[in-house]
Amino acid sequence: MGNLTGRTALITGGSHGIGLAIAKRFADDGANVAIVDINEDHLSTASAYFADRDQAAMTLQADVTDKQQVEAAVKEIVESYGQLDILVNNAGVIRDNMFFKMSDDDWDMVMNVHLKGAFLATKAAQKYMVEQKYGRIVNISSTSALGNRGQANYSTAKAGLQGFTKTLAIELGKFNITANAIAPGFIETNMTRATAERIGVDFDDFVQARAKEIPVSRSGKPEDIANTAAFFADERSSFVSGQVIYVAGGPKA
Repeated sequence: MGNLTGRTALITGGSHGIGLAIAKRFADDGANVAIVDINEDHLSTASAYFADRDQAAMTLQADVTDKQQVEAAVKEIVESYGQLDILVNNAGVIRDNMFFKMSDDDWDMVMNVHLKGAFLATKAAQKYMVEQKYGRIVNISSTSALGNRGQANYSTAKAGLQGFTKTLAIELGKFNITANAIAPGFIETNMTRATAERIGVDFDDFVQARAKEIPVSRSGKPEDIANTAAFFADERSSFVSGQVIYVAGGPKA
């Protein structure tokens, strides 16, 4: 039996990258896993992965910025598994550009997916967590929250998630609900691949260059973030709340 046996976890944006790595880790630790994502193709691939391993998982297509879709997805998860114990707000997008070139749409898209999406998913999930007097909320922030060239929108959204996390910890703690955040550093994902393409650099060269700047001398993998999420999601981490862990291979972003 794993540490999360009998628990039900919802991961937004969980059909690929960091989100999928978290879903896989939770399933390996015994949890019932529910993935909410907007990408139908990625959802199908993720569903097949869990089916091949005979692990309890469901995939739901929904837009995290749409209140009705989010509430319907959460309701379906609770009806299927009987409870909702863990929420990982991972859904995210990038619309990188220098600030003076950034469009209103670029700003709004990033704010809506990261901040409004986390707000809606948490609002829907916390109702059930409060009723059962148990919950674990994990928000995926970023070292970009400290500021990053070409990411005024993304940096702002990720910093906002840290404030959101700390406020949730204060307000929901009395219901045995913890809220914590993970701020990944350089992780090899489709997002970082897109960044390499944006600046016109080969991805392998991009990874090697970044790894030289990281104290542990390697780039991060999605599994590194999944390991931290598993710590926050564990029932035994009940005295850890309102925290932000920078998983970046060193003390600096």
